[in-house]
Parts: sequence; C-alpha cells; structure tokens
Amino acid sequence: MIYAINERLSSLDEEPPLPFSVSQEKHKESSRPYRFRKQFFTSTTAKQWNDWNWQLFHRITTFQQLYRFLIPTEQEQEALEHPSHHFPFSITPYYLSLIDLSNPDDPLRKCVIPRSDEMRVTEGEMVDPLSEDQTTPVRGIVHRYPDRALFLVTHTCSVYCRYCTRSRLVGGHSDVMGNYWEEAFQYLHQHKEIRDVIISGGDPLMLSDDLIALLLERLKEIKHIEIIRIGTKIPFVLPQRITPSLIKILKRYRPLYINIHATHPNEISEASRHACNRLSDAGIVLSSQTVLLKGVNDSTETMTELFHKLLTIRVRPYYLFQCDPIVGSHHFRTTIEKGKEIMEGLRGYTSGLAIPYYVVDTPLGGGKVPVLPHYEVSHDHSGYHLKNYEGNIYTYPDCKEG
Repeated sequence: MIYAINERLSSLDEEPPLPFSVSQEKHKESSRPYRFRKQFFTSTTAKQWNDWNWQLFHRITTFQQLYRFLIPTEQEQEALEHPSHHFPFSITPYYLSLIDLSNPDDPLRKCVIPRSDEMRVTEGEMVDPLSEDQTTPVRGIVHRYPDRALFLVTHTCSVYCRYCTRSRLVGGHSDVMGNYWEEAFQYLHQHKEIRDVIISGGDPLMLSDDLIALLLERLKEIKHIEIIRIGTKIPFVLPQRITPSLIKILKRYRPLYINIHATHPNEISEASRHACNRLSDAGIVLSSQTVLLKGVNDSTETMTELFHKLLTIRVRPYYLFQCDPIVGSHHFRTTIEKGKEIMEGLRGYTSGLAIPYYVVDTPLGGGKVPVLPHYEVSHDHSGYHLKNYEGNIYTYPDCKEG
C-alpha cells in the first residue's frame, strides 16, 4: 500500500491539465484578474488561465519573478534577498491579480509577500506555538482532543501565507507523505475514540484527484469515523482547482465538511464565488476560518464585509482566530482586546449567521479557548445583569436551585 501511495504521489506533477468548465471570470475592463492577464500574460488564453496546473506552473516564487509585476518596498526587498530567510514564498498568478500592485499597503500583499518584519523575534514567539509536534503520536497525525485528530497529508500550498502556523513544515514536496500515510491510517483504525478527522497540511486540495479519492476512501472505511473535514484555502487562492472531476470525487464521500481559510473581502471574486457555489451545489457544507491580522482585517468594517460576502457564497463564518505567536509574527498580531472590540461591533449589528467564534488557540497545546466581550455585568439574588449591543443593561431572572 505504501508503494501504491508513493507511486500516485510521484505522478502529481505529471498529470495532464484538467478542464475548467465552470463559468469564467467576467472578462470586463473592470475585472482585475482580466486586466492583469492582459497586461502580464498577453499570449495566455482564458482556457490556460483557468487551468489549475497552468496556475501552479507559473507561480511566482523568487524576487526576480516578483519584480516583473511590482516594485518591492525596502522591507520586502530586504526579506526576499536575505540569505538566511528560508520561509517559502509562493503566489499564484490568479491570487497576485487580486492585489493592487501599486499599493504597498494592499491587505492581500501583506499576507503573501515577505517583509523584513518577519526577521524580528519577540518574547513568547515559538517555531511550534501550538506544540503540535508534542501531540503527534505517529507522523502526520496530531491528536490533541479526545475525539478528534488532525491528519497532515501534504506540506505543499499553492500560496504561502506569511503568518502560517505551520511555517516550520510547509514547502516540502508531497511525495514524502506517502512514507507515513499507512502508519497514520493504522493509528486512526486503532483509536476508536476518534470520530472526527480534519484533513489539513499544507493544503490537501493540492493533491491529485486520485490521491484525494484514495485518502477519502481509506478514511470512510474506518467505521468509527463519523465526520471528515478538509481545511483549505484553495477556493480563494486557486479556484481553478475546483474542477468537475474533483467535485465528482468529493460528492462520492459525503457527508463532507470543508473549512475555507478566508482573510479579506478582496479574496471573494467571481471565480471564487463559482468555486464555492459548485462545492455547495454538490452537497458539501462550507464554513470559514479567519485569522485576525493587524493592518489587514483588524476592523469591524472589514470583518463585517468579509462575513457578509462569505454568506452570499454559502460559506458560514466559523472561527476568527487570534494570530498564533509563530516566530516573526509580531507585526501581524493584534491585542486580544482588539479582537473583543471587533466581536462587540458585530454582535447586534449583523445577523448571528455572520458572527464566528473568536478563539485563541492557546500555546503549548492547550486547545481553542473562546474569548467574548464583557456581556455579563453582574449576578445577584435578582438574576443575571446583562449588557446588550447598545450598552443597555437587562436582568434575566435566574432559576433557583431545587
């Protein structure tokens, strides 16, 4: 079985281009991706642009390539050219097309282009802040909670986020994973308390169709696993990957839940809308996970717009994460009070459907802890005194014991 897995993994880069038959990005002069393609990829057809393999082959991964599209700031240039800076740098042409290349403060630009701020290490920052390596019983499995396990199936992403919790791992080629997939499956078989498996990485949807089918088939064979979730950013960084052939595979293994990493409203384009709608039409339940980032999305207005837009493409906001204290993340991390302020600005001013849980994934493997604004003012013999979204106090008559 290990040999078979490795054989499939080794063919990942050899598979032929896949057809992309979903509705194309609107070819209007007002469409940023369309204008980007016409300016920088003049001989590229719409069919090529909408082929996920073409997008991967043309990823921007070096300073020299990036200079073709924009003039790096001094901070960006220092980081990109620093000889000891090893955090991988990768952007698909599609995702780069969403960025205002003339604006050094573009929110998406900050998320994917290195800056010298990453070289500054502050107190409390760690390579593995969640201690995932300490809760890894076998390679590829993180078993922190009693009934859930994280299955890391690849080290590869199409776009590398600068604040990635697993920056210590990303960037390796997927073919090394086959060496321990079988051991991971055996662990899941043996631990009958595990009912929920989250497939993550890297980005699992970077795997070939055959590998995704194999992965889901093996997990579905384990009778005590009731829930399978996939964590991905593909619909927002490489929506061309959501092909009819992939959808056909995913439908086969329902119920299936996909958590999409959503960062900013600018990520939601016509192409990502089609990708998410295609997944929803296939009966796959979509939710989102967002990391709170200073200077990127740390305002109530930005978060409200993001969560509203997600609901229009049938993605339910699920988690808002406090940024993990990875090495070199200080410039991305807000205070927790800022996060509570944003949540308070959401509650009561928009639908509950648009309000995620605000959580801190506690360092050293403590797990997710929800953080709430101060709604409970006091508690006495008359009941609970609660503050609503307008700041008014109301009393709820608590039930007496007995």
